[in-house]
Amino acid sequence: MNVHVQKTVPIEFIQVVKAYAKVRKGGKAAGIDEQSWEDFDKDVEKNLYVIWNRLASGSYHPQAVREVEIPKKDGKMRKLGIPTLRDRIAQQVVKAYMEKRIDGMFHENSYGYRPLKSAHQAIEQVRQNCYKQDWVIDMDISKFFDEIDHELLLKGIRHVISENWVEMYVKRWLEMPVQKQDGSIHPKQGKGTPQGGVISPLLANLYLHYAFDMWLTRNYPESSFVRYADDIVVHCNSKAEAEQILEAIKLRLAEVKLQIKEEKTHIAYCKDYRRNEKHANVKFEFLGFSYQPRARKSKRNGKSYIAFTAEISQSNRKKIRDQIRDINIWRHPNVEISDIANLLNEKLRGWINYYGKYSKRSLRRTLKSIDLKLVKWLMKKHKTSYRKAVAKLRQTEKSYPGLFYHWQNGYG
Repeated sequence: MNVHVQKTVPIEFIQVVKAYAKVRKGGKAAGIDEQSWEDFDKDVEKNLYVIWNRLASGSYHPQAVREVEIPKKDGKMRKLGIPTLRDRIAQQVVKAYMEKRIDGMFHENSYGYRPLKSAHQAIEQVRQNCYKQDWVIDMDISKFFDEIDHELLLKGIRHVISENWVEMYVKRWLEMPVQKQDGSIHPKQGKGTPQGGVISPLLANLYLHYAFDMWLTRNYPESSFVRYADDIVVHCNSKAEAEQILEAIKLRLAEVKLQIKEEKTHIAYCKDYRRNEKHANVKFEFLGFSYQPRARKSKRNGKSYIAFTAEISQSNRKKIRDQIRDINIWRHPNVEISDIANLLNEKLRGWINYYGKYSKRSLRRTLKSIDLKLVKWLMKKHKTSYRKAVAKLRQTEKSYPGLFYHWQNGYG
C-alpha cells in the first residue's frame, strides 16, 4: 500500500534538537554507517539540520539496521537491530510526537517504556494481585519483536493517528532491511520491528494494546494482568479459569499472528499460609524477580508463617555473581582498592537500586561474593593469610564505609 503524504511535515527544528539530547544519553553502538557520537558531534548543528530538513520535507529515508547478537538466560542468542545515530534521532522525533497523542489511551496495567511508568510499579502490582487472586498465568510470547505483523500494526496506527506522514515514516522504519554479521543485507518479510530501535517499544505497546490488553479486559473482566512490553502475567481466581483463559489467549494470539512459547508459559499457584491446595508449580518469575512461597516472621508476635513474596530470582543472583567473578581487575594485585571500588560502584548502584526493592537478604548474600573476591585479592596483593586479609578488609570498611556502594547501603 502506498501512503500519500503532504509536501511538508509539521516538524520543527527544536523537536530534532530535543530528540538528539535524549538519544545522546543512550547507547553508543554505531549503526551500519559506523558513525560514532564523537564524529556526529564534530558538526552537530549541521547534522541535526539535515535530519530536520529531510524529515520536514517528507524525504527522510532510513538506512539498514546492523544486527548484533547478545546471549539470553537460556544460552540462546537474542538478535538486536542497531539503527544509525541519525535514524535513532529521527525515530525519537516521531516517537515523541506519537507518544503525546496515544500514551494516554493505553491500559493502566501496561507499564513498559511509558512516561511515568516503571518496572518497579509493575513488580509491585503483580505482588498486590497475588494477594487478591490465587492463580497466575506466566506467559512468554515467542519472538515477539520479530513477529509483529506490519499490516496489523499500520492498521492500528491509522486508527489512532490521522496524520499520514506518521504512518509513512513508521512504514519506512518497519521495512528497513537488516545487515547480518557477515555483511549481507536481508529485506524484511512484512513482519518484525528491531529490538534496539528507539520507536520499537512504542510500536510494541500499540500492537499489544489491541492484540492483548483490550481483548483480555473485554472478554475476561474477572481476571487481571500486568504487562511490561511483552512480559505478561495474568491473574485468575481458580485453576479452571486459568486453564480456560490460557487456551483463549493462544487462540487470540494466533489471530494477531503471534504465539506463546510453550516451554516458558505455565500456570502457577500463589501458595501461602492461607492457600493450601496442592499444585506442582508454586513459583514464577517476572522482570528479574521470583515470586514464590517463603518463610517469614510476623512483626507482631514473632511467629513464622508462609508468604508469597518477591525477591531477586536465582538466575539473576547467578548472573550478578558471574559478572563479579569475570571482572578482569581481580587478576591485578598492583592496583589500589579504590580502583576496584570505582570500577564496581556503578554496577552496585544499579543492582541495589533495582533488586533491593524487595527482600534485601537474598541480594545481600549475593553481594557477599564481592567481599570474598576482595579478601582473595588482598591475599595476593599483600602475600598474607586469609585471616589477616579478612581483618584488613574489615578495617578498611570501618575506616572508609562509603568506599563501596554496598557497604554504605547495608549490604556489606
